[in-house]
Amino acid sequence: MTETTPYAPPAVWTWNKENGGRFANINRPIAGPTHDKDLPVGRHPLQLYSLATPNGIKVTVMLEELLALGHAGAEYDAWLIRINEGNQFGSGFVAANPNSKIPALVDHSGPTPIRVFESGAILVHLAEKFGAFLPTEPAARAETLSWLFWQMGSAPYLGGGFGHFYAYAPTKIEYAIDRFAMEVKRQLDVLDRRLAESEFLGGAEYTIADMAVWPWYGGLAKGQLYGAGEFLQVQDYKNVQRWTDQIAERPAVKRGRMVNAAWGDPANQLWERHDAGDFETRTADKLAAAAG
Repeated sequence: MTETTPYAPPAVWTWNKENGGRFANINRPIAGPTHDKDLPVGRHPLQLYSLATPNGIKVTVMLEELLALGHAGAEYDAWLIRINEGNQFGSGFVAANPNSKIPALVDHSGPTPIRVFESGAILVHLAEKFGAFLPTEPAARAETLSWLFWQMGSAPYLGGGFGHFYAYAPTKIEYAIDRFAMEVKRQLDVLDRRLAESEFLGGAEYTIADMAVWPWYGGLAKGQLYGAGEFLQVQDYKNVQRWTDQIAERPAVKRGRMVNAAWGDPANQLWERHDAGDFETRTADKLAAAAG
């Protein structure tokens, strides 16, 4: 093990802009906008401003699932927010989400627009608005919400903890990687034990709990997050694998994963979505034209 100089925290922390890491150019210790930029508004009541990260995928999957159930009021416009370019710090986006994180939803269906930020809050808002994917029976509702909030509390250890130190940090720190790898494997075991006794996280029915957890832990289970599948031996979690595969086959999930995707195979990208027909008309040429 390489010896390192022990770090002694200063009495007062100051911002060092040269701290490195993949997202160093957009990290800062203050909130608020960096520039004036209004958000576009389409023709549907629901306006989503997002990117196809795990947190963004939760909401587009929910919207596509609602549409698949026949809820016409769930039609939406999805606008691409490129977080690497700092779009989330525009004045319009900050007005929709003062935390400057994707996704942000603005619901124009009533007399006064309603902003909803934080992915879990958006899922609950939509579930209650349309009466779907959130049980009303008290025990089932409590179980579903418990797993939804489990994800909200657990994923930061997976993303900002393990993912950052394993994949993005400018230097590899053994203690940090070991600490967060241990926690992520514990989380996978929590999920695996639950899914050994229940088809879905909330119980027998597919709910917003599954929609929230799947983009993070389903992606991890298939080696799609941080290139860490082998490192974490994700194949050992058989029940998580079963659940992951089952959800991935849902047509609405396949569509939801594509919305606001701006990387990977062009055939799986739909930078903006304004109509269901957009899934059929996307082409590599259109993507190239949009980039230009």
